[in-house]
Amino acid sequence: MRWTTLLGALALGATALPVAAQVAARPDSSAKPQQISADVLFWTQEQRDANFPHMETLFSGHVVHASPHPRLFLRGRPLPLVESDIDAFMDGQNVAGLIVVQDGRIRLERYKRGYSRFGRWTSFSVAKSVTSTLLGAAILDGYIKSVKDPVTRYIPELVGSAYDGVTIAQLLTMTSGVKWNEDYADPKSDLAQILVHPAPAGTDPTVAYLRTLPREAAPGGKWVYKTGESNLVGVLVARATHRTLADYLTQKVWKKYGMERDAFWLSDSSGQDIGGCCLSASLRDYARFGQVVLEGGAGIVPDGWFDDATRPHVPFADGAGYGYHWWTYPEGRFGAVGIFGQNILVDPKHHIVIAMSADWPKASDPELSAQRAAFEAKVIEAGLK
Repeated sequence: MRWTTLLGALALGATALPVAAQVAARPDSSAKPQQISADVLFWTQEQRDANFPHMETLFSGHVVHASPHPRLFLRGRPLPLVESDIDAFMDGQNVAGLIVVQDGRIRLERYKRGYSRFGRWTSFSVAKSVTSTLLGAAILDGYIKSVKDPVTRYIPELVGSAYDGVTIAQLLTMTSGVKWNEDYADPKSDLAQILVHPAPAGTDPTVAYLRTLPREAAPGGKWVYKTGESNLVGVLVARATHRTLADYLTQKVWKKYGMERDAFWLSDSSGQDIGGCCLSASLRDYARFGQVVLEGGAGIVPDGWFDDATRPHVPFADGAGYGYHWWTYPEGRFGAVGIFGQNILVDPKHHIVIAMSADWPKASDPELSAQRAAFEAKVIEAGLK
């Protein structure tokens, strides 16, 4: 199914490092020179196991600073699940961390593969949902007027391109009508080319590439998953707020809501945090982010923002859909999804957040996605007992 296929990854090529003790995130984006590539898609299992918890030791980026007053999770009654079933699921999916929070209390928390609650794990396209949230925050703060605004109001370099006439909402729902190829196996795909396309001095590399693309449909007329447009939303937020995404996330979510550990956001060759990818955070803080959304984000985003962001603006035939960089599912559930098994699922009806960090053998796998969905359904059923 389309909604179970995680799309979009930007990362930097590197050699594997041994699994080691957790280290502090680097304090700025000049810590390590890099060459942007899509090599992460082709890492071995051993490389992924070693690198996913330690992206800050490999790549440049910015720190998202923890709150001095963390919001603590209380322990809830353990879910009535068979321990061996939990272990079998985690082992079968190479899950490194699994947490279930219901009514703000932890009902299940497990770690494997050398991971722990004191570490970080990359989230890949889960970052898209975070970037969407920052756009909502920028509207509350008055930096952006409305999602109905044209993109060119904030990024004038796109005037005269296929993005002329496209609204922010159409970027968020990936219905711009601009042609894009996100085939990970194709070295000539837009996803691959945007990483190597030369940008003129002083020009944002995302903007420089996207303004070369042709139109294939009228704005709002066709849905195509485009990591490049998530990156563009990140550029827009950074331009409007005059902050890095990491700095704005620190201010609006990490410190305001009480995240307990520093996070790390990978940046591109220009020092721009990548809006469509590569935020590394702790498992409990991923769960806290789910709680932010579940509770409505008061003081972070406008009233009703998440109700709108997590509804199916683009409905799919299987009952799922796509919102403002959120995947939507039947029964009012929604989620943030990243390749290799990263996931945050929110069930508002039952006040449940499920977050997991993983290292699937493949970037995306329909069978593993179906197995995960079945396990999550069991978790939610157990939460009713």
